[in-house]
Amino acid sequence: MRKVRGAKAKKYAKQFLSLVNIDQVPEIVAKLEAVALLMQKERQFRNMLTSPSFNDEERVGAISYLCEKLSLPEEAKKFLSFLSIEGVLIGLSEIVRYINALYLEAKRKVKGVVTSAIELPEAMKQKIVESLKSITGRDVELQYEIDTSLIGGVRVKVGSTMYDLSIKGQLGLLRDKLIKG
Repeated sequence: MRKVRGAKAKKYAKQFLSLVNIDQVPEIVAKLEAVALLMQKERQFRNMLTSPSFNDEERVGAISYLCEKLSLPEEAKKFLSFLSIEGVLIGLSEIVRYINALYLEAKRKVKGVVTSAIELPEAMKQKIVESLKSITGRDVELQYEIDTSLIGGVRVKVGSTMYDLSIKGQLGLLRDKLIKG
């Protein structure tokens, strides 16, 4: 089994996206993520799908059964079988990460996480979405989390960019300025 990273994982992700209807991607990816998670947690399951002790026919049979149980389309079954035969199925979680990124890029969307000290009112959530849409030029899909240690304000992470407008974050900046003099 070979590790799949970077450009190689992206190549497989592109192959997947060329196989399936773009509107089916979120549903299929959710199921592929479940398979990847199961592979991480269950050693016997991972070994069955990736071990050279099993021949290609046996692994493809197990994948077919799995796809049938998960109601995955034929394209996803072919893709998983291809990854197994290539010996890179062990890198499924990395490949799925690239599939998600390429899908969002194709749909001109970005994902983000908004962390606040309290549950935000809908009007505030809408303002945050509109602000981020104008900053990024893309539709924004946000997940909301609560962290009472922020004291107040919000911290927004979109991609690798962090906007820290929390009281805790501002106090940290003030502390750093005082220390530097």
